[in-house]
Amino acid sequence: MDGQEPQSGNGYIENRTFDEIEVGDTAALEKRLTLDDIKLFAIMSGDINPAHLDDDFAKSTRFQEVIAHGMWGGALISTVLGTELPGPGTLYLGQTLRFRKPVRLGDVLRVSVRAQAKDEAQKRITFDCLCTNQNGETVIEGQAEVQAPTEKIRRPRTVLPRVRLAERAHLHEMLSAAEHPAPVSMAVVHPVDEVSIMGAYESARQGLIRPVLVGPKAKVHAAAEAAGVDIAEFELVDVPHSHAAAAEAVAMTRAGRVEALMKGALHTDELLHEVVKRDTGLRTERCLSHVMAFDVPTYPRPLFITDAAINIYPTLAHKKDIVQNAIDLAHAVGLTSPRVAILSAVETVNPKIASTVEAAALCKMAERGQIRGGVLDGPLAFDNAVSEAAAAAKGIDSPVAGRADILVAPDLESANMLMKQLTYLADATGAGLVVGARVPIVLTSRADDAITRMASCALALLVSEQQKRARA
Repeated sequence: MDGQEPQSGNGYIENRTFDEIEVGDTAALEKRLTLDDIKLFAIMSGDINPAHLDDDFAKSTRFQEVIAHGMWGGALISTVLGTELPGPGTLYLGQTLRFRKPVRLGDVLRVSVRAQAKDEAQKRITFDCLCTNQNGETVIEGQAEVQAPTEKIRRPRTVLPRVRLAERAHLHEMLSAAEHPAPVSMAVVHPVDEVSIMGAYESARQGLIRPVLVGPKAKVHAAAEAAGVDIAEFELVDVPHSHAAAAEAVAMTRAGRVEALMKGALHTDELLHEVVKRDTGLRTERCLSHVMAFDVPTYPRPLFITDAAINIYPTLAHKKDIVQNAIDLAHAVGLTSPRVAILSAVETVNPKIASTVEAAALCKMAERGQIRGGVLDGPLAFDNAVSEAAAAAKGIDSPVAGRADILVAPDLESANMLMKQLTYLADATGAGLVVGARVPIVLTSRADDAITRMASCALALLVSEQQKRARA
């Protein structure tokens, strides 16, 4: 067997016993380094050295780019020893490694071991270990000492679960897109719990908002103390209760003192009751609607869903505004011609299903210029809206099908269920905003984490900037 590389196959993993191995026997594997490999190794090891994870920092090092953790290569050596030569039953006793060159993204490592010496008395084998890159350059070299198995082992290969890194790339893009405009002045309405205070505090630290806290002074300070944050630099408007906080925040907005609103620890209806008042509220010619900007790990682009919070059973006229509001929001984050899928249960017009008829009418409105700035198609079932394969299987030829940027649900119930399914079953994270009023309104939930609240504030900042440009 001298110089041969053992192969385990047919769904089984099999070892080579001490007696079967001869000096000179070898085994090897090849592995290309990906960004996911680096992130997974960092998660498992806890090694978050910025040389491996931070592009900007890595550019300042002598390597000029992100490189693999050194022990990633060491782990691959362990893989060869534990799965190929000697294989199952091997006990690692010691390892010496010398790191000669960095492993860069895209490098293909050939990891090989060669039996160098055998200790008959203790059944130990010393292996020379070598890792080379695709250019034949030595990256890692060293030796490993193992206790080799003395009994034959042949077992079915363990099928490992697939690992999906749930990145928040699109939400971070929203935060990045909002880095350039000045912070938006935002009234935080009744922030008397830790979650509300932290949302305002973190967003202010990111330079997204200049918060004006509107609520009972004692309760606001108590919430800040419980959250462990200093709000001394924030303006605080003292009002007796949540009803007064909503009314005062809306009045401040009408007076031009603030440019956006954020819901704190009060019910949504309580805030919106003041917003929609005809004479003293923040209404425009459009109806208000809610849009969620979702980051779905399995979807290649941001996904906007509307309306899950305001309009329960919207009419066709309401849906026209809901669609236009969502398109305008998409424009604010940089989508020049968003693809809008009008959802229903089926992709054909059926007079017995009102949502299919309204979907067709909305598309005709877009053709006639009553809805502007996006590409509409509908009715589309959910699968046809987000999967090109599903659309092709049903013969749907559409610029929207399979590539939707915006999903318009038939009613609040279906939109709300869709949002929660994505959140709890697809590991999606969303940032929500109420649009269609004079100013953007951040509609938070008690379950929202810091990144969600900050992304919602970033959306509000971008929409506010868009509104300023429109008025200019």
